[in-house]
Amino acid sequence: MCRSIKRLREGATPAPVEDIEAAALQFVRKISGFSKPAPHNEEVFRRAVAEITEASQRLLAGLQIKGA
Repeated sequence: MCRSIKRLREGATPAPVEDIEAAALQFVRKISGFSKPAPHNEEVFRRAVAEITEASQRLLAGLQIKGA
């Protein structure tokens, strides 16, 4: 699943927030089955992308990288 989402972490180099948001959007699209939500689903779609972006940023910020 989500094979098209590129790897965001390259060693100790932080991922740009734009890349994290793009990956979150791809994930939500894959999970929901919609590439573009209907108007009545836009808010929940956007909220899911924002929440996954925030969770991903926390994950990446919390990782400990040996040798870095």
